[in-house]
This record gives sequence, C-alpha cells and structure tokens, in this order.
Amino acid sequence: MKTLVTSLIITLSFLSFADEGMYLPTNLKKVYKTMKAAGLGLSHKQIFNPKKPSIKDAIVSLGGFCTAEIISPKGLMLTNHHCGYDAIRANSTPENDYLTDGFWAKDYSDEKPVEGLTASIVVRVDDVTKEFEKLGVNDLPEQARAGAIKQLSEKLVAEAEEGTHYNAYVKEFYEGSEFYLFVTEVFEDIRLVGAPPSAIGKFGGDTDNWMWDRHTGDFSLFRIYAGPDNKPAPFSMENKPYVPKYHLPISLKGIQEDDFTMIMGYPGSTDRYLTSYGVKMAVEKDQPARVRIRGKKLEIMKEDMDASDEVRLAYASTYAQVSNYWKYFIGQTEQLNKNGVYQQKLDIETSFTKWVNEKPARQERYGDVLKDISSAYETLTEINPTNVYFFEAIYSLGINKFIISHYRLKRGIMGGDKESVEDQKSKLALTYKGQFQSFFPETEGKLLAAMLDMYVKNVPEDQLTKSLVDYNEKCEGNWSKFVNDNFKKSVFTDKNRYAEFIENPTKSIIEDEPLLIIATDLLDKYLSVTNGPKAMTAQAKLDRSNRLFIEALRQMYPKKHFYPNANFTWRLTYGNVKKYTNKDGKTYDYYTTIEGIMKKEDPNNDEFIVPSKLKELYETKDYGRYGTDGTLWINFISTNDITGGNSGSPVMNSNGELIGCAFDGNWEAMSGDIDFEESMQRTISCDIRYVLFVIEKYGDAKHLVDEMTIVE
Repeated sequence: MKTLVTSLIITLSFLSFADEGMYLPTNLKKVYKTMKAAGLGLSHKQIFNPKKPSIKDAIVSLGGFCTAEIISPKGLMLTNHHCGYDAIRANSTPENDYLTDGFWAKDYSDEKPVEGLTASIVVRVDDVTKEFEKLGVNDLPEQARAGAIKQLSEKLVAEAEEGTHYNAYVKEFYEGSEFYLFVTEVFEDIRLVGAPPSAIGKFGGDTDNWMWDRHTGDFSLFRIYAGPDNKPAPFSMENKPYVPKYHLPISLKGIQEDDFTMIMGYPGSTDRYLTSYGVKMAVEKDQPARVRIRGKKLEIMKEDMDASDEVRLAYASTYAQVSNYWKYFIGQTEQLNKNGVYQQKLDIETSFTKWVNEKPARQERYGDVLKDISSAYETLTEINPTNVYFFEAIYSLGINKFIISHYRLKRGIMGGDKESVEDQKSKLALTYKGQFQSFFPETEGKLLAAMLDMYVKNVPEDQLTKSLVDYNEKCEGNWSKFVNDNFKKSVFTDKNRYAEFIENPTKSIIEDEPLLIIATDLLDKYLSVTNGPKAMTAQAKLDRSNRLFIEALRQMYPKKHFYPNANFTWRLTYGNVKKYTNKDGKTYDYYTTIEGIMKKEDPNNDEFIVPSKLKELYETKDYGRYGTDGTLWINFISTNDITGGNSGSPVMNSNGELIGCAFDGNWEAMSGDIDFEESMQRTISCDIRYVLFVIEKYGDAKHLVDEMTIVE
C-alpha cells in the first residue's frame, strides 16, 4: 500500500516542477540552485536587482496584455506581431496597408505614434504580506476582508507613489495568502517602428495557431519615447527615444537541444490549483458555450472581411482576438479530457482528504473545504449561461459597448437626475466621434442579430429579461429583421442622428430605443444574477475555500517550491530546448527551418502565402550571418512554462542573451493553464536570427539592427 507521501508525489501533478513554475522575483533565491543545475550562468541579482541595472529593467508589460523586451540603448522594443496587430491595423489604410505589406520606419520621424499603448517597467517588488496579516484580513468575512484589503492597498500605493513619478499597485497571491507591492514606471509615448507583412508575421494563420511545428515570424518592433529628463511623458514630438537602464544583448550563436532557456514576462492567467469541480464546469458548460458563440462571430466577420478591404482592416484585430481564444477553448477542452485532468484533480482531492483527516486541528480548519467548493460550483454552474453569454455575445460587440456606455445617462434621464445627465452628456460628447470612424452597420447588424438569437435560445428563461422576451415575440424570432429595422432609425447607428441626440437626450427618445433597452436591461440582469445574494454568497464561499485549499497543499508538501497562479505580474520561467513525443507516438524536432515554409506554401490560401521576396532570398540562400549550415532556422521549442500575456516575452540563453521571442504553446498541452503537462508542454518561439534576417534582408532596415548589441 502506498504511503501518503508517495501518493502525494504521484498525484500533485502541478507540483512536479520539471520546468514548471512562474516565479516571482522573491522566489528566485529559492530556485536559484535548480536554475544553476539546469544551466544558468548568471547570479540572481543580475536577473532582478531593484538597486542596480539588471535584466528586469529590459522587460516590459506592453499595454497590460503582452510582454516586450528592450533590445537597444535607444528604447527599441521587440514583441510579437500579434501583440502589435491592432497598432499596425490602426496605422493602416487600404492605400497604405501595413498589415498586408509590412512597415519599416526609415528614421525616428517615420515612426508611428500608437494612441493608448503603454510600456510599464518594474522598479521594485516589495513583500507586504505582514502588513495584511497585522489586520487579520484572512480571518474576516469575505466582504469585510475585501474592504480591508482595498483600504490598506490604497495606503501602501499612496506611500509608494508619493514624491515620485512612479505608479504602484498591490496584488494578491495564492488566492490571498500573500501580498506584494509593485512599483513601476509607465511610459505613454510608444511608437510603431517595424512589422513584417502578415504573410510572415501570421504565416500559418488559424490553421497553425497553437500547433507545432510552426514557421511564423511573429514579431514587431516599437520604441519607447520619454521626456527631456528620460522620464515618462505624454506624447509629444519633442520627446526623445528612451535611454533604458538595461537592454538585452542578442546572440547569433544559435541553439542546440538541451540548451538552457529563460523567459521573463507578464503571464496573464492560470488556474493550476483548480479543483475537479471547476474542471467539470469548464468542460461541460463554460468552454463549449464560448466556442459556439465565437465560432458564429468568426463566420460572420470572415464573410464581410473577404468582401471589403475597409471591413477587413476595421475588424482584423477583433477577428484575430476572437479566433485565438476560440481555438484555445476548443484545444483546452480536448486536452483536459485527453490528458485525464479531471481524474488527476480527483486524486489530489483524495490525498487532501486523507491528510486533513489525520489530525483534529486540520479537520477543524480544512474539513469543509471541498464540501464548500462543491456547493459553490453548483450555484456558479447554474448562473454560468448569463456569465458567458453576456460577455461573449452581448458586451463584446462594438455596437453594444457603445450603447451600454449610455447606461448612466439612461438612468439619469429616467430618474430625473439633471446633474447626472449633464455630466454624462459632457463626457459622451467628447468621445463618440471615434465610434463612427470605423463603424460598419451591415457587419455589426449581422453580429448583433446572431448574438441576440443565440442568447434567447441558450440562456435559461429565468435568466432572460422581459424586454428581450417581448421583442423576441414581436419579431417572431427574426432578429435580423428586427436589427435591420432599428439600425435604420437608431440614434446609436448614425453619426448625425447621434450628434443631435447627445445635444438634447430626452426620455421620449430613450423609451423609443429598443437597442438601448435590450442592452441595458441585459446588463441589469447580468448584475442581478452574478452579483445577487445567491451568487455573491457562493463566490465568497469559493474564494475562502480555495485559499484554504492552497494553504493546506503548501503544508502537505513543504519541501516543494510553490509558485502562485499567473495574474499579469512579472514572472520568470526556466527550462531547456527540447523535442517531445505526443501520446500518439509522434516525435517532433525542436526547431524548424525555412524549407518548411516553402513546403507549406499555398498561393490559394491566405494563411500560407509566401512573399516573393522571401522566396528570392530562399532560392539564393541569401541568409547572411543569420543562416546556419545552408539553411535558416525559423522557430524552436523549449520546456518553459508560459501562458497568455507572455506573448512577446524574451527567450534568453544561460548568459541572459536574447535567442528568441516567445509567441505560442503546443496543442497537446493546451490543458496546461489548469494542469502543467510535464512531458509535452512546450513554448514556441521565433528564433532571433530569423527576426534579424527579416528586418535586415527582407525589410531593408539594417539601421535597426545596427543599434542593437549583437553577440556573434
């Protein structure tokens, strides 16, 4: 019979720590010996040092949704093409289509400002857990706990920011057992410098997305600009390229299997401590619904994008975002089932229960944890349709976001609150013009009609609104006709009608706006369902139980180096370049070459078009110093542990030199955000030599390479 310890070693799959782990700066000393054993050649202070220049000063949170790295002493940044996609799209027109043709700034004056994009760099990270422990926050009821955490966090942030130009924020870890204060510099003037054509940056498209092997040049270049004092400043033509504390040197030495790899970045979200109850809801309810909704949206957008270049450019970024996670949810559901994650979670819970039952004190503190988690998920599963369909089918549409932004105006008008109405009028009058710059009523109408139809058919009747049911009866379920009729007269679908409305919004107009009534009623229903007493009680129970569950697991296995779930904070992961064999017995090599691009070429498929200039360079083998053994490496894989938000992260060798840019994961391990697949989980990266080859040889932008620090 297995001992409890042996059982724990087998069942706690998320604690196996082969190359698993997204480590905070405070974790580095604890895992430094294992990093050295894996091949690291640096000290931990060379990686993260709040007092002296270190690698962390080159790692950027780009817009809060991706990662970038500074690769020159002039503030030049490298990230993914898909991270820069919206910025490239925003600067594109049918006449200057940078998405299709690529873009390379010839000098500083040619670099394109990107409105709203920021670059955030960590200055320091402080462990402030003891400050929260003094308040006893985890002994408080959940609502009071949230209030106490908010109050103390605001105090700590104010103290950190006082007298500085820094920004600060506090984040919870291990579901609220630890707290860290992050102090950052946030730069507001970011400009597009370079991007390959989509035929390189998105080569393989949706077909190859989340797949290995890959042949994608998924990169783009931006630059940080700062004020005269080299500090963050709003956009100004007087600003200068930022001089960073540190920039990454770039290695042209290439890679071999088993080479050490280190990635730093801002992973967005993982749920490695999710229980079997959460897996069950995800597989049976949540993810299938998201796939259905997104699949329909993609079908509608694709049809109209293929018919018009203007529509294509307007929806390109939205389409890419919807498509990315449409395929992600398909893959995660498939791999959760295929990799037996539900059973693995049950095994963990069995071991947890045995451990709890060993001592009365454990039973008192942890005895109800799994029962409470089960009870909470019963409620959350019940309200899941509203949660999913409101965000995926309603709020995600551009027209509905615009309409719902009038929620407070509507309430003010209907309630006779003149002060609120005037305040909202002023705000909306300043922002509405952007809504109509790239508004395509026909496409948006098709999307809205399809989403309303899906909402009515898939959300339980008791979670629908009276207005939605009434309008469904009036139009006899023909939402296309309903939407078309209302688009012709609504103040929210025409710039001139809207301009008149916002000058004098009246109750009679509001009452005659079905699109507004439906959208705002659905918002009210969403809030009442998901923030109602029943849901809030369930969520509070789940939050507390998850916190206790993780607390117990850390006690059960005290010698393991635990790491918290990803939450868009600075993390480090280490691993090695390595091939893998999937469960069907197929072995994949650890790199791809330009020959693979040519084999995949299909001039009749937008996803696999090869630009003529790239073919010429291939045919003449004109790879310059970036080729090796007569070929050009394109992508490679490593065992690093990343997720969404890590897109664009630097892949470094043992000396901290840049060897690649991470952009994806592999299909067989798409359950990895919930359960790390030790034998198969791989990070897919663009080889830095291919990046530089495209910049210099394809883009004729050697001046950009010249400002980098190259290690031959």
